[in-house]
Amino acid sequence: MMTESDAKDEELGAYNSNNMKKARLNSTLAALLDDPVLADVPKKPTLSDVDTLISVELGSAMRISILKLDGTSFDVAVMNSATVKDLKLAIKKKVNEMEQSNMGHRHISWKHIWKNYCLSHHNQKLLDENSALEDFGMRNNSQVQFVAYAMSKASGRHSKRRKHRFFHGLNKRA
Repeated sequence: MMTESDAKDEELGAYNSNNMKKARLNSTLAALLDDPVLADVPKKPTLSDVDTLISVELGSAMRISILKLDGTSFDVAVMNSATVKDLKLAIKKKVNEMEQSNMGHRHISWKHIWKNYCLSHHNQKLLDENSALEDFGMRNNSQVQFVAYAMSKASGRHSKRRKHRFFHGLNKRA
């Protein structure tokens, strides 16, 4: 017959065993990520990150270099069938990851960035988010850059601000 203290000891042993397994796994993962061959793997990789990097090696994904306005660049990996939207999400994820590792948490307004800047490949602006990257001639090791961008008035998104007519309506009734 098992006493209450025996059950607690057994539970504690299982808990310590799980902690040891997790610690061993984390140390092995850290050692693997320090290997120069795996330098492009993020520090806290998700399954999709690893899957995309494997796809790059197999040729079903492409690595794209992003040139920032300050002249520096970084690489992102996306599938060959990716759209402009997928590329933007990969850029956002990579930049947030780089900022997190350099300075801790820092908020970047991506809404502001995409309103004022767009991506360009061979002087062709990538404006339609649903277009495939292949439609713009992008292949593995292509380069994309940020360029200043202002919406045209024809699109209607950056038209002049309309005056509020709330007070005008009150004056007419008086």
